[in-house]
This record gives sequence, C-alpha cells and structure tokens, in this order.
Amino acid sequence: MIVTTTHAVEGKKVRSYRGIVFGEVIVGANFIKDFKAGLTNFFGGRSGAYEQELQQARDSALAEMKERAAAQGADAVLGMLVNYEVLGSNGQNMLMVTVCGTAVKLESL
Repeated sequence: MIVTTTHAVEGKKVRSYRGIVFGEVIVGANFIKDFKAGLTNFFGGRSGAYEQELQQARDSALAEMKERAAAQGADAVLGMLVNYEVLGSNGQNMLMVTVCGTAVKLESL
C-alpha cells in the first residue's frame, strides 16, 4: 500500500477514488512514563518513553488507515495528514493520533 502526503504518485494515474479513510488511536501514558517525563522536564533532555509511545500510536493509526483503504479496494492513500491531540485534564491526559487521506485505485501510465 502506497501512502503519501502528495496528491499524486509519480508514474501512476488514479483510476478511481474510493473515499476518505481514517485511522485513530487514543493512548494513555502510565505512571512510570509520567514520572520519567517529569524528571526529564526538570533536568532537561528528551523523553524517550513518550517518544516511543508517540511513534507506536502513529504506526498503529497508519496501519488502521491502510486496512480501511484496502477494505475499500484501494492500493494507495493520497494526501495523508497526521494530527496529534491531547485529551483530558487534571493529569489524566491521553494522546490521540489521527491520520486521514484519500483512498485510491491506481493504474500504471
């Protein structure tokens, strides 16, 4: 499955548009990651625990979007966008990662 942020794939022509597809993931950070992130915030540096969580959430959202595109008979997703949002308050934060794009069927030129 080709996934691109562009609106075309070089050397390919869009045969048909299958619709907009989405992938959504909401994850919560656990106490240990929050504690480590708090130390990183205090002492400075990068938070490897949160970076890994973010990467896993993004990968899961992309995989979900690809599955939905394939279910519609698509072999590519064009114009893919990624969005990150923090949900919650009072220390009960969760991370939402959404991806979307246009599922298409391609043909070679």
